[in-house]
Amino acid sequence: MDRRRMTAIAVLVAAAGTAAAVTLPSFAGENPTTRRTEPAAADGVAPEVLDALSRDLSLTRDQAARRLKAERWASGTVAKLRGELGAHYGGSWLGADGTTLNVAVADPAQAARVTAAGAVPKRVDRGVAELDAVKSRLDAAGDEATPDVAGWYVDVATNSVVVVAQPGAEAAGRRFAEAGGVPADAVRVRTADEAPRPLFDVRGGDAYFINNAGRCSVGFSVVGGFVTAGHCGRPGDRTAGANRVAQGTFAASSFPGDDWAVVEVNGQWTPQGVVNDFNGGTVPVNGSTEAPVGASVCRSGSTTGTRCGVIQARNATVNYPEGTVTGLTRTNVCAEPGDSGGAWLSGDQAQGVTSGGSGDCTRGGVTFFQPVNEILQRNNLTLVTANGRPSAPPAGGGATAPPAGGGATAPPASTAPATPPAGDATDCTGQESRTGRIAAGRAQVQPDGRFFRVPGGAQEACVSAPEGTRVALELQRFTGTAFRTVARADSADGPARLTADTPAGAYRYRVVGLAGAGEYTLAFSAR
Repeated sequence: MDRRRMTAIAVLVAAAGTAAAVTLPSFAGENPTTRRTEPAAADGVAPEVLDALSRDLSLTRDQAARRLKAERWASGTVAKLRGELGAHYGGSWLGADGTTLNVAVADPAQAARVTAAGAVPKRVDRGVAELDAVKSRLDAAGDEATPDVAGWYVDVATNSVVVVAQPGAEAAGRRFAEAGGVPADAVRVRTADEAPRPLFDVRGGDAYFINNAGRCSVGFSVVGGFVTAGHCGRPGDRTAGANRVAQGTFAASSFPGDDWAVVEVNGQWTPQGVVNDFNGGTVPVNGSTEAPVGASVCRSGSTTGTRCGVIQARNATVNYPEGTVTGLTRTNVCAEPGDSGGAWLSGDQAQGVTSGGSGDCTRGGVTFFQPVNEILQRNNLTLVTANGRPSAPPAGGGATAPPAGGGATAPPASTAPATPPAGDATDCTGQESRTGRIAAGRAQVQPDGRFFRVPGGAQEACVSAPEGTRVALELQRFTGTAFRTVARADSADGPARLTADTPAGAYRYRVVGLAGAGEYTLAFSAR
């Protein structure tokens, strides 16, 4: 084998900011060379945009096109009036019809100028610059906002800054505004059942960055994180998602010899049992049954998207310049730098993570993947699936042959408690109780997706689940910007129980599914 040509699809050459601009087929095998490409609409609007507007705003395509035309006119008019009105400009907004442009003015003498431009003048007391200054003062006091304050924004239509509070928490919204030292008549408190949070999903194939430098691809979600290629990072290396938000840490890695790694993610990221198909959707992962040689297989990676081919051989050894890696699977699928670690699927069954190969997706090539079942077994991991049922490798590992049953198998005994928890709700008692349904890889916030306040002291809680369902219980405290875990327990040997001495503040419980699926009961008290 020519070691100069057979290389790991190295993370180092996929530096931050580099990406391939390619048209990619879907998992269904759509051929990009024969895909129908619709011409843009006559006014330059892409058909996909018109279709989306029609769907989401309940418009016809003609109505959507007319609305976009009006919005372009409004944008140009607002830019002109903003410059002409200066400090008297109070903001602008389109009416519900999407065509009427309203422009607020703090000086009545400027109304005629607005009318002459084709807009409707609205008399207000404050210019938009004054409103922005009020909001900036609230921004500076952001650490004083409690979790029942969802956010704040400038509302030019009411000429005020709106503070959004949870129902029943209007007083908290007003206290926050007072803490910001802003004029009371410039702020309006609005209630809404909103609890904004970052919605970051871990999906197979998505890009992630290592130590803010190199780029690799997510393999498959597991409970608590994801698996990927070992040559992408070493234990302790930090990762960030494609959005550059802090994501997690490499917990384990093996390369050469093998080519696998495990990344544990933080609380802002939720592992999902899906793979990005790079065609606007996702493909479900419902197990890890090994496909035979000759079976079709598709790879998903952050450089070249989704590519498909067939499995040519199993238990292959590759002599990379960094060292020999054994037990890989050989395919005729192409890949390029940055695709490393990405997901391989046969149907809805996870197969492995991209290791390396030769060639590229212009000329074609050969690519090898590290079988996922070995990664799961070696690290005692549970694969997160789309159907909510835990999946783990067959007991034998099966390097060269499909599993005897030909179907999904139960997780090995090591992933479930040897003695099942009693699972009776009476095992857990407290001042408050909640019930819910949980599955491996999922998490729920209690009570009722909200939080509670305590003056300080001991907190006790427990959660029970039925046989075959294993959960973790986390107590989290609001620190001014986010909830942080301060105590944790799991149900390995019965109900998960925790006790913690905590200072006064806002707290919540987080129930995390580790294995299986079923109903749970949470009980908690503060003393």
